[in-house]
Amino acid sequence: MIVKDIIEESALTLAEAKEILNAPKKRERVKRKKKEGNEAAEEDEMRFERRKAVENTTKFAKLGANESRALVNELLELEKTKEEIAVRIADLMPKSKNEVRAIYAKERFTLTEANIEEILDCVAKYE
Repeated sequence: MIVKDIIEESALTLAEAKEILNAPKKRERVKRKKKEGNEAAEEDEMRFERRKAVENTTKFAKLGANESRALVNELLELEKTKEEIAVRIADLMPKSKNEVRAIYAKERFTLTEANIEEILDCVAKYE
């Protein structure tokens, strides 16, 4: 059994995950028989999990990778913002105060109106 060590771990936005998934990579070669004859043909095919991940990131990523990381960095400068929450905000791009409150619903603190406005102002810059 090959054991791999985790060197670094960080949260990715959907846009960053999309960029990584769409990077040119050596894909699995799958042999399939053609319907016309018995000849075997090799074609590139993405595995099911990767294909679904690409579809989801393409469908739901609202910003580019660089823009989403810049938004996360800007949100991290605000108070009461953790990296996981900043990434979630960058993925969801909330437009109302209630959406921001829903993102912070599991946290043990509540946001003031000023905090919510700051978050919405940051998000509005990147729309």
